[in-house]
Amino acid sequence: MIKMVVVNIFRCLPPAPHENTGQEAKDPEDEEPYLEPSWPHLQLVYELLLRYIVSSDTDPKVAKKHIDHTFVSKLIDLFGSEDPREREYLKMILHRIYGKFMVHRPLIRKAINNIFYRFIYETQRHSGIGELLEILGSIIHGFTLPMKEEHKLFLVRALIPLHKPKAVSIYHQQLSYCVVQFVEKDYKLADKVIRGLLKYWPMINCQKEVLFLGELEEVLEATQTAEFQRCIVPLFRRIARCLNSAHFQVSERALSCGIMSTLWA
Repeated sequence: MIKMVVVNIFRCLPPAPHENTGQEAKDPEDEEPYLEPSWPHLQLVYELLLRYIVSSDTDPKVAKKHIDHTFVSKLIDLFGSEDPREREYLKMILHRIYGKFMVHRPLIRKAINNIFYRFIYETQRHSGIGELLEILGSIIHGFTLPMKEEHKLFLVRALIPLHKPKAVSIYHQQLSYCVVQFVEKDYKLADKVIRGLLKYWPMINCQKEVLFLGELEEVLEATQTAEFQRCIVPLFRRIARCLNSAHFQVSERALSCGIMSTLWA
């Protein structure tokens, strides 16, 4: 059965509209999603795989011989698919694999990490960032305390820099959830998160500023006094600039953040 799945779903994905077409690259937010012509067939294969993974009759000790590291790595590569229906199935399957096969957990985290690095520092194009962040949101929620250094490094090196790409608004909701989860788990991370947000603050995009202010407000709700005091000066400077913004939504949201910050101060 797994061999049948491998033969059907592991394939070369078609190039995205901006790749090798000679066309000028468009804003990812403005592009229509590509729909896989063979999806009616692929959906049956994905559904079979999903039901096998979630079945209570599936023994992980037996299944891991077939659903091995190579299989999981190729599955994660498919998150680059332009078809949102395929990415939704991949999200459900990978999430179940993470929960059921403990042996694959480090590999999954590392592979997602590498995708984020390539996206941030090389391509700034990947269709599955939002879905991968949704999986991570559940993973972060399950972290135990004290938090491992590996997880803290992931926050600093991957999640915070994910605010930098131009397409951040596409996946910002999922990203914000992950970041806030870290602060709620360990309030001592609040200073790093706030300074990271200020570092990647959008200068000329008012809509993104509104998103950042909303995330900042959620982070402040989970922040303790000591951590707030460490970043109070750069934080108030940024809020003051936003209050003076000509864009009413930015100044309005900044007022809300400013009130909350003043209460802390």
